[in-house]
Amino acid sequence: MMLETIKSSPNYRWYVLATVAIGTFMSTLDSSIVSVALPTISRQLHSDLATLQWVVSAYLLTITSLLPVFGRIADMFGRKRVFALGFLMFTLGSVLCGFAQNIWFLVGTRVLQAVGASMLMSNAPAIITAIFPPKERGRALGLTGTVVALGSLTGPALGGVIIGLTSWRSIFWINIPIGIIGYIAVLMILPNDVSTKGQESFDFIGAFTFTFGMLGVLLGITNGETWGWFSLPILLSLALGMISLVFFVRTERKVPHPMINLSLFRNRPFLIGNLSGGLSFVAMFANNMLLPFYLQGVLNYEPHQLGLMLMIFPFVMAFTAPISGHASDKFGPMILTTSGLVITALGLFYFSTLSTTASFMQIIPGPILMGLGAGMFQSPNNSSVMSSVPPHKLSIAGGINSLVRNLGMVIGIALSVSLFDAWGGVSLPQPGQVEEFMFAYHSVMLVAMGIAILAAVISYNRKNYIKPNNLLP
Repeated sequence: MMLETIKSSPNYRWYVLATVAIGTFMSTLDSSIVSVALPTISRQLHSDLATLQWVVSAYLLTITSLLPVFGRIADMFGRKRVFALGFLMFTLGSVLCGFAQNIWFLVGTRVLQAVGASMLMSNAPAIITAIFPPKERGRALGLTGTVVALGSLTGPALGGVIIGLTSWRSIFWINIPIGIIGYIAVLMILPNDVSTKGQESFDFIGAFTFTFGMLGVLLGITNGETWGWFSLPILLSLALGMISLVFFVRTERKVPHPMINLSLFRNRPFLIGNLSGGLSFVAMFANNMLLPFYLQGVLNYEPHQLGLMLMIFPFVMAFTAPISGHASDKFGPMILTTSGLVITALGLFYFSTLSTTASFMQIIPGPILMGLGAGMFQSPNNSSVMSSVPPHKLSIAGGINSLVRNLGMVIGIALSVSLFDAWGGVSLPQPGQVEEFMFAYHSVMLVAMGIAILAAVISYNRKNYIKPNNLLP
């Protein structure tokens, strides 16, 4: 009886949004909460830093490689099924992570977690886009952006409290009740969607070559600075990854039902949104990677001061994103996305002017500008991208959108570290190395500013293509 009441309610779409938000919050919370536990895990599982990084890297690599695959599977077999299975896989992975007795078992179970997370991430935008009318879509996606920011904001603080009260294993077990509630909510609330598995075949060759190619390229990018960009493992990983991706593109042009329909990229709003979105994450994560080293290595911040400073960005973004999304429903995405990227560029320029004696209050405008810019850009851009594709391709479009976001993060981190090292920066400088650090940091911020400006120029070009007939009915 209650189920029928929910589905017949005029607010039904908001119940769907709340259900999707559970999965979004869980996956983003777990991504940020783990970083706090790494020192404790290192001590208890007797792991060195080189091995410990795979607790984070394996999670990111798996998600990024599988997002379009699960997007395509969901378009064929139903988004509700895949989203529900994502909750189960993520919860099972969390249980096993909590029981890990050695570091490689933990890495393996993090991969299982990531499989579930990729099922959730690839389908969340598609479910929201399908259920909300165009006039409310930006607002709904903006609220999803707030959930992402809150997950990132809550993770470090909650992780610190949990580890202090219990143990690092509890940061994984906290997902169990959330996952169970989410799974039940999916079964009860999400609408049933029509399967197309009898009409279309799954492109196994495309799925394999894409996943293998992405793993090879990302493995090379994420470890290039550590292993050496011209070392044999990195060159081999990048070469095999690129060959596999080239083979993937050639295959997709020939098969009747490709995993990724490359014609999507002939859709200008879709292409422009993904290009500008990817570049925005490259620019943002160049600063996200280096800012903590500036605060700790140069300004000698204590951990609690560092945490407060790093919370400003997601807090401002969480506040701005739903307002921007709602505004985009009325005024369109072009002005908001372009302005947001320009503000991001201003934030990066501001960081490039900071000195070795900057006070806490002098630094604050930087993360405020970055959070404001990201909040203004993300929701309208996601709405523009998802509204530009037909309903039966929503999940694969959402998967590509999430893939581009993760690629931007990985490339931004790798680019910032490589440039910082090339310009003579040292992550934790001694007194005589501070000037070299600041020169390298300022230079990287200016490069990131240029990338944000390029993204703004690309985003501005969508004004020629955003028309009412771009929107889904």
